[in-house]
Amino acid sequence: MDSDYSYTMYESSSNLSDASAAALGVAIMIFLAFYAAVLITSIVSLWRLFTKAGQPGWAAIVPIYNTVVMLQVSGRPVWWLLLMMFIPFFGIWVSIVAIIDFTRSYGKSVGFGVLVALLPFIGLPMLAFGKDTAYKGPIAEGLETFAPAPDKVATV
Repeated sequence: MDSDYSYTMYESSSNLSDASAAALGVAIMIFLAFYAAVLITSIVSLWRLFTKAGQPGWAAIVPIYNTVVMLQVSGRPVWWLLLMMFIPFFGIWVSIVAIIDFTRSYGKSVGFGVLVALLPFIGLPMLAFGKDTAYKGPIAEGLETFAPAPDKVATV
């Protein structure tokens, strides 16, 4: 049989030049450095916040357990973790409410909680290393609603 085509088994499928590949490598390294800085900042901030609340600081580095501790610090039930993980859009709402209650447990406003929910790499260090940040107690303890906890009204 006479074949009309030929091929090379080890032919490269990449069309990147050496300069393009180097630029892509540098971009990936910059992204990874930024990601590592955000990750370390978040871990250090959560560690400090957990210790202020009387919880173990090492919980900040354990992926699912840190959410459980955050829920306990804010006074929300631990079963909310299942809502966060398995119910797509409602889970996002529950996560935002839990973060708002977490920040309010340290005496901050709802707006600050929204900042931490949307930009945690900025809000968490501000919360953890702020001079006026002290743990006030679980703000949402005993609440059954899926709304942020209201301000506690002082009874006379």
